[in-house]
Amino acid sequence: MSLAFTPAAQAPQDALAINADLHSHSRVSDGSLAPGEVARRAHAHGVELFALTDHDEVDGLAEAGAAAAALGLVFVPGVEISVTWGGETIHVVGLRIDPGCAELRAGLARTRSGRDARAREIGEDLARAGIDDAYAGALKLVGNPAMVGRTHFARYIVEQGACRDVHEVFQRYLSEGKPGFVPHRWADLGDAVGWIRRAGGVAVLAHPGRYRIGDTALWSLVAAFRDAGGEGIEVVSGSHTRDQYRRFAQVAREFGLRASRGSDFHGPDESRVELGSLPPLPAALAPVWLDWPETARAIAAARAARGESGARTARA
Repeated sequence: MSLAFTPAAQAPQDALAINADLHSHSRVSDGSLAPGEVARRAHAHGVELFALTDHDEVDGLAEAGAAAAALGLVFVPGVEISVTWGGETIHVVGLRIDPGCAELRAGLARTRSGRDARAREIGEDLARAGIDDAYAGALKLVGNPAMVGRTHFARYIVEQGACRDVHEVFQRYLSEGKPGFVPHRWADLGDAVGWIRRAGGVAVLAHPGRYRIGDTALWSLVAAFRDAGGEGIEVVSGSHTRDQYRRFAQVAREFGLRASRGSDFHGPDESRVELGSLPPLPAALAPVWLDWPETARAIAAARAARGESGARTARA
């Protein structure tokens, strides 16, 4: 039976103290680990409230949830939806979704549908740039063939010794203006937020510091996201600098959005930060997880663990 969210548990300082990591990826999209492995790694690195948020796909959630439950790790089902807004690719994270929601699943299927044609075109462009067999090589590295993407091409190019790491591949081949970049039309912002809400979830604007847009466009994006029904924004992200933590804390306050925290973990050798290793949210913000039943369970589990630790210390 789930714990009710009591006023005592609802103290902001208790919720802020939870080590929440609400943005991560598995092999079901473009991560390098299986969903269960991501959950086990999150637990091993001290995460107390965990979400798997694969790109445009929810088929890894059952495995991740089962692995988390076996460890006593509080799990939040999620997804990250690719959106085209103002000619840019934007990502919206959905948290606490019902992965069985028919409308969400249909929307995600439509969003995924153009990936293979785009991947073939990337392979052709890379061949012209001197990288042979890139499409076939990328497919060999995909956990889910329907989700072949730029990260899989980057891993293949690293395997071939053409670049040191995936970051160099993106800089040389796969970013806008480079020989392997192929644009794609993703979901509409309003549609993506609507799918999340109709699946019972909370929509969060992912890593806003990553988007190469000016302040005016960013302001317009956040306003459009909020007006569509978006409720949160990633303030502390594996993609952000400390200055950006402060900047997006202010954005959250000005737009009345709750703040989220997530590593955007993709794999042990590829991610800027490890699962669970980010600093806490700024104290003046309301975390997106503040009044979730899952948060009450995570707080109770953390208190119990501290009590067990204290008992061991007293006996020592």
